[in-house]
Amino acid sequence: MHDTTATAHPSRSSPAQRRAWWLRALHQWHWISSAVSLFGMLMFAITGITLNHAGAIESKPRIETRVEAMPTALVETLRLVAANPPSAGQSLPADAVAWVGHALDVRLPSGAAEWSEGEIYLALPRPGGDAWLRLDLEAGEAEYELTDRGWIAWLNDLHKGRNTGEAWRWFIDIFAVACVLFSLTGLLILQAHAANRPAVWPTVGFGVVLPVLLALLFIH
Repeated sequence: MHDTTATAHPSRSSPAQRRAWWLRALHQWHWISSAVSLFGMLMFAITGITLNHAGAIESKPRIETRVEAMPTALVETLRLVAANPPSAGQSLPADAVAWVGHALDVRLPSGAAEWSEGEIYLALPRPGGDAWLRLDLEAGEAEYELTDRGWIAWLNDLHKGRNTGEAWRWFIDIFAVACVLFSLTGLLILQAHAANRPAVWPTVGFGVVLPVLLALLFIH
């Protein structure tokens, strides 16, 4: 005969069965949230150490510069656009974006360009470094500079969400919610087992009091 006691809804069960039902649900949410946040928690913990000791970690930026002559037709098109002051934050024309991608191997975002009569400048910040593109309409040249500060700087910027884009910001939000769920379900599981584990609440209290004391006594 099938046992329906284990799966019965808590509202139709005895107090012991309700407690067992909620405990199973807490364990399930606990392992799901831990699985979702596992990689992010490891990465953010490791980069927390590297950020905390950033001054002791030496890194030598690698700078790469590329210069290419622009096609005459493209230069004339950009001069016409620049001569009639573009609207604030106007992007490059599609043909200019395509040429930059082909000639300089640079994928341009949809961000705004800074227009002047003789020059177009695009700031291209990125995690772990920086980059910019300058289109010289008088000389007919495109100059691109890329600064790479290494993979540790790249991971540190992922930790801070610096110049990482919309998708990574969504990941950070989802990861943060998973961590909150992981912590709260863990706390409730501890509460359920605290009667048989006398060290639970002293340990939890120590984990709360220690950072508070450090902040009050040593952070000015």
